[in-house]
Amino acid sequence: MSVPESYSYGPYHGGPDPLAPPTDLREAIEEIGSEVMAGASPSSALDELLRRGTRSMTGLDELTRQLWQRRADIQRRHRLDGTLLEARRLLDEAVAAERLAASAEDSDEARFRQARLDALPSGTAAAVSELADYEWATEEGRRAYEQIRELLGRQLLRSRFEGMAEALRSTSPQDVERLTRMLADLNALLTAHARGFDDIDRRFAEFLRRHGEYFPENPRDIDELIDLLAARASAAQRMLNSMTPEQRQELAELSRQAFGDQRIAQQLSQLDDRLKALRPGQDWTSSGRFRGDDPLGLAEGARAMVDLSELDALAEQLSQGYPGARLEDIDVEALRRQLGPDAAVSARRLSELERELREQGLLERAPDGALRLTPRALRRLGETALADVVRSLRTRTGRRDTASAGAAGEPTGSTRAWQFGDSEPWAVPQTVRNAVLRSAAGDGSGAVRLQVSDVEVVETEHRARAAVALCVDTSWSMVAEGRWLPMKRTALALHHLISTRFRADALHVVTFGRHARAVRIEELVGLEGTWEQGTNAHHALLLAERHLRRHPDATPVVLMITDGEPTAHLDADGSAEFAYPPSPRTLAATLSEVDRIARLGAAFTVFRLGDEPRLAAFVDALARRCGGRVVAPDADGLGAAVVGDYLRHRRNR
Repeated sequence: MSVPESYSYGPYHGGPDPLAPPTDLREAIEEIGSEVMAGASPSSALDELLRRGTRSMTGLDELTRQLWQRRADIQRRHRLDGTLLEARRLLDEAVAAERLAASAEDSDEARFRQARLDALPSGTAAAVSELADYEWATEEGRRAYEQIRELLGRQLLRSRFEGMAEALRSTSPQDVERLTRMLADLNALLTAHARGFDDIDRRFAEFLRRHGEYFPENPRDIDELIDLLAARASAAQRMLNSMTPEQRQELAELSRQAFGDQRIAQQLSQLDDRLKALRPGQDWTSSGRFRGDDPLGLAEGARAMVDLSELDALAEQLSQGYPGARLEDIDVEALRRQLGPDAAVSARRLSELERELREQGLLERAPDGALRLTPRALRRLGETALADVVRSLRTRTGRRDTASAGAAGEPTGSTRAWQFGDSEPWAVPQTVRNAVLRSAAGDGSGAVRLQVSDVEVVETEHRARAAVALCVDTSWSMVAEGRWLPMKRTALALHHLISTRFRADALHVVTFGRHARAVRIEELVGLEGTWEQGTNAHHALLLAERHLRRHPDATPVVLMITDGEPTAHLDADGSAEFAYPPSPRTLAATLSEVDRIARLGAAFTVFRLGDEPRLAAFVDALARRCGGRVVAPDADGLGAAVVGDYLRHRRNR
C-alpha cells in the first residue's frame, strides 16, 4: 500500500513569482516612443518611464518618496534616551520601595538607610554606582536594581549583535561568564586576523563551533563576520553621536554596571576599537536628529540607525545616478523590509521591464554607445499610431478602403476563366474540377484530359503603385505650438500603413526648416526640436520632385504638413535665404517648384495647421495653382486627415 504524499502551502520565496502576469512591454514602448517623438532621447525616455512608472507599476520616484517618508517618520516619531529613561524609572522604583520600608521601621539601621538614600547623587549613573554595595531591605527594591543591570547588559549586547535577543534567554552568572568568554575570544580572533595569522580559517571555524549560538546569521568566513559586526557597531556609534554629550556620558557610566561586571563594557570597547581599525570605511562619525516622543533603547536605537543607513543606500540605488547604474543593483529584500512586499514587487518588475526591453530587441546600443529604438520597436509604435488613426477615421467618416478587381496585385479570393494574355497563377483545384466534370459528361472512358477551356486563374486586386512624398514642417513653431508629436505620429502611421499594406508604394519623408532633407522614419521619430528660423518649402518640394522623378511608373502624390508660410528658399549656390515677411523671391521660387510638380501630374494636398491669415491665403493660392487640396485639421485630427487623404488617392486610382 503506497503512502500518500503530503503537501504544505505557504508564501513563495523562490524569486520572481512564476504566476505573475508578464511585463506589459506594449504599454512601456508606447510611452517611451511618445517621449522620443516629443524630442527626448531613448535613454532619457526610458529613464523617465522607470522614474514615473506605469499604470501597473510604481515608479522609482514614488518608491523614493516612500523611502524618504519612512526615514522622516523614524526621526520624527522617536527619541534615543529610552535606556536612560527606563534605568531612571527602575531606580526610582527601587528607591521608593526602600524609602517606604525605612519609614515604616523605627530603628537606627532604617534611619541610616534613609539617610543614605537621601544622599544619593541626582544623576542616574552615579546613583546606580553608589548603590552597588547597598544592602537591600526589600525584595522589590533589590529586584528593580538588578533589572537595571540586566537592562544595561542586554541593551549593550543587542546594540552590537543582531541575534543576541534569542541567545540572552537568561542572565545567570554562568550566562554572563559565557558572554564574557565569547567577547574575549572574539577580540582574540580579530586581533589574529589583523596580524595576518596563517591559520585564521581554523580559528574562525573553532570560534563558531564554540559560540555559534550568538551568530544566527551564520557568517561564511572571517570577513563576513567582520562586516556584520562593523555594520552593527557603526550603527550603535552613530546612535551615540546623535545623543547629547550629557546623555553619552551618562550611558558610558551606566555601561560599567552591565550585569554587575565591568568586563562586559571593557570587552565591547575593545571590540569597537578593533572593528574601527578593520573597517575604517564604515560610517562611524555621522549622526541623526531624532525629535519624537517614543523613546528607544540602545538596541532599538541601533536598529533605527541601521534602518536609516539602509534607507539611504536604497535611495541611492533608486536614484540610478552613479556610473554604471542598473535596476538590478536595487536590494529588493532591503526594500521589502523597509516598505513592504508591494514595493519589492514594483522594483523587481521595473528591473524586469528594463531587461525585457533590451532582451526582446526593443532597445539597442548605437555604435556611439547611445540607446536607440530598434526597427521592431518602431513597428510597434507604428501599429499603435495607425490603430489610433483608423479609429479616428471610422469615428469621423465610417469609410473603409476598397479596391477593384484588375490585372495584377494581390488575390481577392475569387477565380475566373483564363483569357489570352492573362499572367495570373492558375487556380489548380478549380481547373482540375472543370476537367473532371467535363470528362464525366463526355465519352465515358474515365480519362481526364485538360483543355484550355478548363483553365481558371486567380483573380487579383489591382493596385497601382504610388510615389508618395511626405513633407513635414520641422520649424520651431511646430514645437512651440504643440504640433511636434502629432506630426511625428502622423508620419509614423502613414509609414506603417504603406510598409505593411501597400508595400509597392514608395514613401519618401522630407523634413524642412531653414533647409530640407530626406530622413528615414527612425530619424524622424528621434528628431529633436531646435530653435531655427525659416520654413523652406521650396527646398522640400525640390526633394519631393526628385523622388517622384525616380519613380516614373508610379502615381505621384505630394502631402505637405506645415504651420507657416514659406520664409526661406535655396539660392543657386545652395545656401538658404531667409526673410520675414516672405520675400517675393521666396514666394516665386516656391511656386515655381509647385508648377514643376504639377507638370508631373502629382496629386498635391497641403495640411494647414493653424489659422494664421497669411498662411491660409498662401496655401489656398498654392492649391488653386496646381489643382490640389487644402485640409485644415486640428493637431489631434492630423493623422486621420493625412492617412484618409492618402487612402482617397488610392481609391481614385
